[in-house]
Amino acid sequence: MSILELDGVTVAYGSVIALRDVSLVVPEGGIVCILGANGAGKSTLLKAVAGLVPLAGGRIRHNGEDISGMPAYEAVTRGIMLCPEGRRLFPLMSVLDNLRMGAYRLRSRAELARRLDRVFALFPRLGERRQQIAGSLSGGEQQMAAIGRALMAAPRLLMFDEPSLGLAPRIIAEVARIVGEINRAGITVVLVEQNARLALRLSEYGYVLESGSVALKGDSRTLLDDPYVKAIYLGETTADDPPRPTTEEQG
Repeated sequence: MSILELDGVTVAYGSVIALRDVSLVVPEGGIVCILGANGAGKSTLLKAVAGLVPLAGGRIRHNGEDISGMPAYEAVTRGIMLCPEGRRLFPLMSVLDNLRMGAYRLRSRAELARRLDRVFALFPRLGERRQQIAGSLSGGEQQMAAIGRALMAAPRLLMFDEPSLGLAPRIIAEVARIVGEINRAGITVVLVEQNARLALRLSEYGYVLESGSVALKGDSRTLLDDPYVKAIYLGETTADDPPRPTTEEQG
């Protein structure tokens, strides 16, 4: 069963087409990764699902229901949450207040306390620094706070936009472990990640975007062995001019 379907989605910024006729399926409970170079349309795709940019064409369905054009606040109430690139914390607010912002619609103090306890259990360091100003945290701690804030909304579909960006290898490994743990807790994950090897090892299925369109798709193990993916995204060049994927290769 799929939790998310994009059917021919097109997004434009003025005269610039950022996404062109993109179709993909995200199975409930899985991890799907989106690969591509800078400017390929990866972040725009996540923003379209989150209701942050309008569609110029196509449809988005969540649990079978058309949510095309749904505003962001309604997407959040449906359990769709975006953990954005660059963390986007409120730097002058405390860690605790940043986390509370993730549950701004929640009215139950008891449920708020339960959600905070779950976040602090996942990120003990945030519990220790709950009163610290978010802008003074290390990069890794800020990423944890951004993930924690997203989890405070109790999402069923959590989209990560470049969660390893700018982090040290040790912290990247910790973020990868956390993404896996979140998924094992029953949350479906869509992962946009420049570290293609990490993304394909974490996920079950992947899509490669090029110039706003799906250039290649397949299960992640197959993509890890694909000559084109190896050459362009994994740095394992096996030929001077690797063959571009064709429609037939996309399956």
